[in-house]
Amino acid sequence: MRIVSVKIGDLVKLKKNHPCGENRWKVYKVGMDIGLECQGCGRRVKLFRRDFNRRFKGYLKEEIEESENFKG
Repeated sequence: MRIVSVKIGDLVKLKKNHPCGENRWKVYKVGMDIGLECQGCGRRVKLFRRDFNRRFKGYLKEEIEESENFKG
């Protein structure tokens, strides 16, 4: 099983959509479990790292690139 490297503030995509229909999640907690906030409705959930690694589909690069432009 691969270990996904994430940090607070990353925008990620999971395999399944949230019931609100959104599939963009912002990482707000990293540790033994991963805290995610839905970017559609604002709901916060926590997943064990093992479950997060299995459900992880990818990083949202377009969002990450936009945030890097603000840094300078």
